[in-house]
Amino acid sequence: MADTVVGQALSRVDARLKVTGAATYAAEHRFEGLLYGVIVNSTAARGTVSAIDVDAARAHPGVVRVLTDFSSLTLAHSTSELVFYGQPIALVLANTLEAATHGASLVEATYNRQEVMTDFNSSTATSVTAPSNPDYSRGDPDAAFNSAPHKVDLDFTISRENHNPIELPSTIARWEGDRLTLWDKSQWVQGAARTVAGALGIPVGNVRVLSEFVGGGFGSAIRAYDHVTLAAFAAREAGKPVKVVLTRRQFYYGTGYRPASRQRLALGANAAGRVDSLLYEVRTETCRYDEYEEGMTDLPKFLYGVPNTSTKYQITAIDAQSPSSMRGPGVVTSAFALETAMDQLAHDLGVDPIELRLRNEPTRDEVTKLPFSTRKLRECFETGARRFGWSRRDATPRSRTEGDLLIGMGIATASYHNNRRDVGSRARIDADGTATVATATSDMGPGTTTSVMQVAADALGLPAGKVTFRLGDSTYPTAPPHAGATTMASVGSAAFTSCNALRNKFIAMAVADTASPLHGADPAQVTADDGYLRVGDDDSTRDSYREILSRADLPSLEATATWGPGTIDTRVSTYGYGAVFAEVSVDPLLGLVRIRRIFAAYDVGRVISPKLAHSQAIGGMVGGIGMALLEGTYTDHRDGRIVNASLADYLVPVNADVPELDATFINTEDPQADPIGVKGLGEITIVGVPAAIGNAVFNATGKRLTDLPILLEALL
Repeated sequence: MADTVVGQALSRVDARLKVTGAATYAAEHRFEGLLYGVIVNSTAARGTVSAIDVDAARAHPGVVRVLTDFSSLTLAHSTSELVFYGQPIALVLANTLEAATHGASLVEATYNRQEVMTDFNSSTATSVTAPSNPDYSRGDPDAAFNSAPHKVDLDFTISRENHNPIELPSTIARWEGDRLTLWDKSQWVQGAARTVAGALGIPVGNVRVLSEFVGGGFGSAIRAYDHVTLAAFAAREAGKPVKVVLTRRQFYYGTGYRPASRQRLALGANAAGRVDSLLYEVRTETCRYDEYEEGMTDLPKFLYGVPNTSTKYQITAIDAQSPSSMRGPGVVTSAFALETAMDQLAHDLGVDPIELRLRNEPTRDEVTKLPFSTRKLRECFETGARRFGWSRRDATPRSRTEGDLLIGMGIATASYHNNRRDVGSRARIDADGTATVATATSDMGPGTTTSVMQVAADALGLPAGKVTFRLGDSTYPTAPPHAGATTMASVGSAAFTSCNALRNKFIAMAVADTASPLHGADPAQVTADDGYLRVGDDDSTRDSYREILSRADLPSLEATATWGPGTIDTRVSTYGYGAVFAEVSVDPLLGLVRIRRIFAAYDVGRVISPKLAHSQAIGGMVGGIGMALLEGTYTDHRDGRIVNASLADYLVPVNADVPELDATFINTEDPQADPIGVKGLGEITIVGVPAAIGNAVFNATGKRLTDLPILLEALL
């Protein structure tokens, strides 16, 4: 029996294509007669366009069309009035990108401006309860908090963050009769097809979206934003293919962002370190045309066994583009508040921060009252503490120095719900013995094409090199967005199911075929390995996929199947868990925080591809460093303009900011969650990182910082 492909530390199957430039991203496809489209953005956040002069743009050499009337389109927002700064008001089409860009600069607009409100802390802001997050309470949290002998009550602010993947939002649209094909940067090709079809008023079956390669997303490409629909609209109007690529600055206006938040988290505990009460209140920004909200209240009411708990979540509408998911949406934000408060409580009680968390471990999910499928958080902390050297930490702030630097260590718990969705998958084996599995998911960087291939290879009993996983085509079987740590558990389980169905088809053919060495065998006793079906280890009874197809004179055989979580979540509570450790240095004269190292241990079920899982963990840590120390989007509230909409002004971590990052995975599977025993990994790896860094800064300096990003002046 050959070794399983699952569990092997394989390199990405598309790695060579990407590093050699052979992978073709959305904007890189070439077509005869292609026109370049450049969007003209409004410089008013609220009001109407009173006049727009496009004569100079139309007269510019190379410009073909200038489109200004979008009233026939159904967009997420109004097309007759302005609802955010940067809203598209025109689209210039030209034979070259340079001509389109200069043409767009020649468009002149005048506005009927209305009073704008872009600061969700403004006294004129109106807040409402988040529709999908009603107020929650168990026990008597207020009374328990008021009577608690030990209290922590902290307020937190976190700045808005914008996504900054390498690949910019890009779309090429081409019509053939009444059928539209979009080559789009997308984390959800079928969602994009539905959005564009709805916007244009055409059947969704007439729209095909292709997105084989995605150069990073982090949530920015889940939705099909205006530029996607405008490219399709312009291509139909011009009768030629149209390419629209947003600039980096337009990216900040044209897509979503992690909303700014204001949080209050209060804990009441007894002298033994048992947390008896938790009060959590949060408010985030949204826009006027979309009540966007996140999973802000999940961790505070779930993570620890607190008998008296209340959560309240409000959203505040401002004149801005709608927020959207960004890695760890809501959960990483609330985890910063929760884990900072837990660290402060541990300090006040004189209890080790790990010990405090373990004293408050629940025996069941206190929200759903369900048992945990797995919860190996204790093992995560034990493993992490040993590997990180937590025992060397001095609990007294400012006690460890190196020269002029203050050194500190901090920890935080990470957790994220194991999301699973219904997915369809099609598996096929061809006459040459190679297999292809297809699902309409995406791969924005974690290595989906590799990890799903590994699952499929084992299910079919084929070597890794003989299995290809196809994705990024809206005509493939149904898949959810490539987001929310959903893909491996959902798409992997669907691939596993379809490949099992295909293997069983071959087995049924073989045992019924008098010419097969497996004729008459018990199908339940037949296994697949290295491209052969056999009973036990007896090679005299083996039959290959190729031979079975050849005898049947078939070019291929395929099977389609759907997998979904069904009622699993009514029986068990399934989450991923992690323990995050950080060490920092702080220069007290400069207020400069530097990461020295971060280590995390995770319980995320079965690890399909160790190399890719480790890469995921490192990537999440880098995002957490950015959130903690660098990233923040800043708005001129006079008009809604984002003042740092570029990588020259919006700070993201670079190599010098990430010296030593590492992670390990607890050896566990979660067979109750899904048939392949996995739990989501993509989101959890950022959760807890900002809190661990903030707690390390407190250990180094004695200053409890509750605003992100941590600014130099806060430490001076």
